[in-house]
Amino acid sequence: MKRIISLLIAVMTLVLFTAACGGNKAEEPTAPAAEKPAAEQPAEQPTAETVGKYQIPAIEEGKYNVAFVYVGPHDDGGWTQAHDVGRQYVEQNVDNVHTAYVELVAEGADAEQVIRSLARKGFDVIFTTSFGYMDASEIVAEEFPDVDIIHLTGFKSNEANFGNLMGAMEDMKYLAGMLAGSRAKMDGSTKIGYIATFPIPEELRLGNAFALGIQKTCPECTLDVRWIFTWHDPIVEKEAASSLFDAGADVVMTGADTPAPAEVAPEGKWGITYDYKGNCTLDTCLTSMYWNWGPEYARIVEASRAGTWKGGWEYFDADSGSLGLYGFMEGETLQPGVAELPKEDLDLVKSTLDKMLKGEFTRFDVFKGPIKDNQGNIVVPEGKSLEQADLDGFKEFGSPCNTCMYWWNENITAELPELK
Repeated sequence: MKRIISLLIAVMTLVLFTAACGGNKAEEPTAPAAEKPAAEQPAEQPTAETVGKYQIPAIEEGKYNVAFVYVGPHDDGGWTQAHDVGRQYVEQNVDNVHTAYVELVAEGADAEQVIRSLARKGFDVIFTTSFGYMDASEIVAEEFPDVDIIHLTGFKSNEANFGNLMGAMEDMKYLAGMLAGSRAKMDGSTKIGYIATFPIPEELRLGNAFALGIQKTCPECTLDVRWIFTWHDPIVEKEAASSLFDAGADVVMTGADTPAPAEVAPEGKWGITYDYKGNCTLDTCLTSMYWNWGPEYARIVEASRAGTWKGGWEYFDADSGSLGLYGFMEGETLQPGVAELPKEDLDLVKSTLDKMLKGEFTRFDVFKGPIKDNQGNIVVPEGKSLEQADLDGFKEFGSPCNTCMYWWNENITAELPELK
C-alpha cells in the first residue's frame, strides 16, 4: 500500500511539473469570425432615452410614428385616459402606425423640452393634450417644419404644421345642466355647484353652457363655483366638491379629471363626472360628459401621412360622434338618479341630443340669445349667437373676439375670476 501511495504521489508531481514548464501545448488562437456583410447586419433599433425627469420613447423604423404628451397619468379616469383610449384606437385602426406617450408632463418649460425631444427622436405627428402646452407646441413646430404638431384646446396655429383641435363639449355640458336642474328641482333644492380648473375661456364657456342648461329645467336654481387651479389632483378635487356640498349644493359638476363629486357626494346628493366614459360607476353619479377622441385622431394621422393635413382651427360638434353623455348614447343605461327624473325633462334632454347628433343643434344654438350675465347686462341679444372667436377667447389674452367669454351667466352666483 505504501508503494502504491508513493507511486501516485510521484505521478501527480510529474504532471504538475510538466504543466508548470509549459509541457501542455498552448491552444491555437481562434481566428476572428468573418464579419457579416453590411446588408446582413441587424438594423440598430432606436431606444428610449431619459431627458430630465422624462422617459422619451423610441420610434419604430418603417412605421408612421405618433406621440402623445399628457398632463396627467394615462389612467387618471378622466381627461388623459380618454386621450389614451384615443391613442389605442389609432394603433388598432390605422395601418402601419406606432404610437407612444409621455405622461405627467408639466406645462411650460418641461413641455417644450419633451415636445422637442420627441421631434428630434423622429416622431411624425405629436399631439399635445393640454391648454398649457400651446406656446411650447408653437415654438417646436417652427423648429421642426416636417413634424405635424396638433395642440388640444388652444387657439394658435401657423396654418402649416401646427394647429389646434377641440370639440364642442359645451353641447354635453348644456344637456348635463338640464339633468342637474331637473334633479335639484325634484329634490327640493335650488343650489348646484361647479368645480373649475383654470380661468381660461374653455372653463367659463363650459360653466356657462352648464348654467344655461340648468335654466331650462330649473329657472330658480343658482350655480356656485370653486376654482382649484389644477387639472388633476384627487385630494383637491374632493375638497372642492365637499365644500360645494357643504354649502348646500344638491348636484356638483366637475371640469377636472377625477370622479371626485360622485365619490364624496353625501347620501341624497349627486355628482356629474367628466371626460372619460368609464368614470360614472357609482350610483351617486348622474352622468358623465365624455370624449371619443379615437376617430378624430385617426383622421388626422392618416391625413398627415398622406401629406394633406394642414394646421388650422378644427372644432368638431356633436354630429362628429366624438362627444357623449353617459347613459344616453346607444347601448348605455340611464343612471339610477337620472332614470327617475320627470319624463318631460328626460324627453327634453333626449330630443335635444338627437338634434345635436343630426347636426341640427350646435354649440352656437347653446349660446343663442337672449342671454344675460349676472351683472344684469344683455350678453347676447335675442335671435343672435356667439361666434367661434367669442367661445374661444378673452380680449385680455389678445383674442379678436367681440363678445368674448369673460362673463358669467345670470344664474351663477360667483364673481368672475381674476385673469393673469
